[in-house]
Amino acid sequence: MRPTVARLVFVLLALAAAAPRASAQVTRIEVLSREPMAAGQAAGAAGSYEIVRGRIHGEVDVADRRNAIIQDLALAPRNARGRAEYVATFALAKPVDMAKASGVLIYSVVNRGNGAPQASADGHVWLVSGWQGDLPPAPDKQTIAVPVAHRTDGTPITGRMIARFANAAPGTTTLPIRHATIGNPPPAYPPAGLEQRDARLISVGSETTAGVQRDVRDVPRGDWALADCRTVPFPGTPDPTQLCVKGGFDPKRLYQLAYTVQDPLVLGIGLAATRDITAFFRGAAADAHGTPNPVAGAIRHVVAIGDSQSGNFIRTFIHLGFNEGADGRAIWDGAFPRIAARQTPINVRFGVPGGAAGVFEAGSEPAIWWGGYEDRVRGRRRASLLDRCTASHTCPKIVEAFGSAEFWGLRMSPDLVGTDARADIPLPANVRRYYYPGTTHGGGRGGFTVDAAAAPAGCTLPANPNPQADTTRALTAALVDWVVRDTAPPESRYPRLARGELVRPATVAAVFARIPGARDPAPLLNPFLDYDFGPGLVLNDLTGVLAMAPPRVKRVMPALVPRVGADGNELDGVASVLHQAPLGTYLGWNAFADGFFKDQGCGFTGGYLPFARTRAEREARHDPRPSLEERYQTHAGYVRAVRAAAEAAVTDRFLLSADAARLIAEAERSEVLAPAGAAGVR
Repeated sequence: MRPTVARLVFVLLALAAAAPRASAQVTRIEVLSREPMAAGQAAGAAGSYEIVRGRIHGEVDVADRRNAIIQDLALAPRNARGRAEYVATFALAKPVDMAKASGVLIYSVVNRGNGAPQASADGHVWLVSGWQGDLPPAPDKQTIAVPVAHRTDGTPITGRMIARFANAAPGTTTLPIRHATIGNPPPAYPPAGLEQRDARLISVGSETTAGVQRDVRDVPRGDWALADCRTVPFPGTPDPTQLCVKGGFDPKRLYQLAYTVQDPLVLGIGLAATRDITAFFRGAAADAHGTPNPVAGAIRHVVAIGDSQSGNFIRTFIHLGFNEGADGRAIWDGAFPRIAARQTPINVRFGVPGGAAGVFEAGSEPAIWWGGYEDRVRGRRRASLLDRCTASHTCPKIVEAFGSAEFWGLRMSPDLVGTDARADIPLPANVRRYYYPGTTHGGGRGGFTVDAAAAPAGCTLPANPNPQADTTRALTAALVDWVVRDTAPPESRYPRLARGELVRPATVAAVFARIPGARDPAPLLNPFLDYDFGPGLVLNDLTGVLAMAPPRVKRVMPALVPRVGADGNELDGVASVLHQAPLGTYLGWNAFADGFFKDQGCGFTGGYLPFARTRAEREARHDPRPSLEERYQTHAGYVRAVRAAAEAAVTDRFLLSADAARLIAEAERSEVLAPAGAAGVR
């Protein structure tokens, strides 16, 4: 055989051998549409972008050791090849001219199906796809269809769950049953029949943040029904998705239904699908039917990003070993879980991945720390989020960032200091951690506006404007540089217990006792609870069966929060420019203004206490915090403070130059201490 032919044969054989490893789990890709982004306008040097939308058909090999951890996979229906199937939507943003692509794929994890790929001046390809199997299909969401598990004899699998109802409007007789309480949650699991003779509905007069319920009354079984009573009087029209209460719900009380459901979704398939979809776009030339990968041969690195629930998903994906691909190599080279304190309960029977650290919701049961830690308080062995990827040599480089609201509303403390809150847990070499001091969940609107915004819906204090977005952009760029060029990002910057930067909530409360309009924040802390979900749960992994509904609260765990200065502003971490040139006190906590949970923490929403403009105004308020006039003297003085903070942040690589220039210009146009009618001031 001639050398050139021999080389060609070798290459073809190599490609044929490699293709199944890269894309064996993706069987078919459907491209449903292609359209230009931003009306074809160029995204910087990368030129114009297009968005490709479609569906991915895939299958999960029950016999593959990488899939063995998926709860109930062995009880899912299988195709002729003995595999469980799924269909997921996707959307891909890529340069029209792929010669201008950077070689980086950003996998952006969607949040409750919400999220879209972006055009990037850097030429990055952006990908989103469905992973949360309990979401119904919707044209504006990324979703995935996963199978329902059944017993080996074909009969339904059942389990116990709770649904909670609060703040019903007067005269309400019927409410939809949901297992999650955030946003627009998906429909509940179907009940195992409408009679529900072993169900229990209670009404509760009050409930603490630790789940202690008082004035608990049983609602007789004859006084409620799984039915719709909005048009037909009680017992109404039978409806497994609705709860009807005879005489209506009392608006002042909370209702809690514990009942039997059936037909669990094999939600853990969403983890395998994410792994295999990413692997397809990263390395496959085409699917088994010859449909080409739209970015074939263009991807050299993959970085995953995700906020809140999406960040929890990233942590779970890595922890349960799904960053190991079929070829034994890492799927994600880098990962950026943001404002994420827990794991997502996706790999448990009757999982509810749309929860958000509410009472009785799972998420903090497994390892939630990057470094090894022995959880002696809860009787757990030493573990970390990186145990499986360390064993398979597939750990990504990790940047994580979070803010004040994650401590106050989402139980962040044990991630840093464990369940005993006695010492800092060291970070591994492949992890960087950054803290956004004084921020609400996801960050505020930014800007340099003196007047306070309206309070978020249901909360008492004005909305916290302190932003995260500027710092996040810089950290994302630093992670990409770390992955692509091995350029180390800035050293971690977050509060440490050993340096006295984490304190008990009561310590912080003493500062706010002196500030007008503030309150004692200690009762607003969402406590870290040790739950007993029954013997079917694999605790360090959050896999298995949540048998007890509601779970038993065994104890309230110690929790710490970041320290604050005399103004009430937090002192440590990567402060935004606004935080360094403050116009008020920026809080990671707020309180419900009314309703059943009045005076408890208002979700994970931060508040804001603006400074007085002048000394006279401050003294009239008896406010110990220096006024804007005392801090900055003049408008020019404020702009100098903003400029100094922005330039230092650029030097430290916590702010991009373009964002620094924008912030300085915004400060110059602002009304902060500006003379009335000054030119150029808004």
